[in-house]
Amino acid sequence: MKEQFKKFLNEEQDPKAIEKITSKLNDLLMKGEEVGYIAVQKKPAITVFPDSIVLTNKRIIICKPKNLGLSMDFTDYTWDDIASTFVKENILGSEFSFGTKTDLAVSIDYIPKIQARKIYTYAKEQLDLLKNPVQTATPVQETAEPVFEEEAEEEIEEVETEEVTSFAEILPAAPVVTETYEPLPTQPAGERKLSDLSKEELFDKLQNYKKLLDNGLIMQGEYDAYKKEILSYM
Repeated sequence: MKEQFKKFLNEEQDPKAIEKITSKLNDLLMKGEEVGYIAVQKKPAITVFPDSIVLTNKRIIICKPKNLGLSMDFTDYTWDDIASTFVKENILGSEFSFGTKTDLAVSIDYIPKIQARKIYTYAKEQLDLLKNPVQTATPVQETAEPVFEEEAEEEIEEVETEEVTSFAEILPAAPVVTETYEPLPTQPAGERKLSDLSKEELFDKLQNYKKLLDNGLIMQGEYDAYKKEILSYM
């Protein structure tokens, strides 16, 4: 575990503070949680027990030694709870702060400028991941050969052609039926001519022919002929 945290000694972090945090983090990190960066407070005077801030892929952990360094308080905030992060560079170090969605403000001062920039950048990256999660692509088996659109179309056309040919061999050609329609019957004796009927009567007559068509008593062609003649008088 100690070897894992040696990479966080590149920006003037206090080695003793990193060692203490390392020994405590063994029991704090959750499954799948990885430390991204550790920043250690550095005040102008000698700081025997500096505060530290640990950033992981799941949360921010504030580490504050107590009881002359014999124990340590840990306060953590998940990235879901964090609304914003800030960094303010002063003459002596920088101040890193963040606000939670419950309007709680947390800050640590006297962070070396390089460390403050690193934790600010890491924090922004984690918040961006929450807003725009990266979608992992479904792995493709290496043995699968790519099928190009043109080849797929050719295969489909060939299959369709074969199916049509096979059906043509099995099914005999259907005879072509030509529908013939007889001319309209002559006006029955005693029935009023269409020219003598009112529009309402013509409309009723057209509806009667439609009922005959729906009931299968006359053909479509006969109905169309009746309709055409009736409409000519409306």
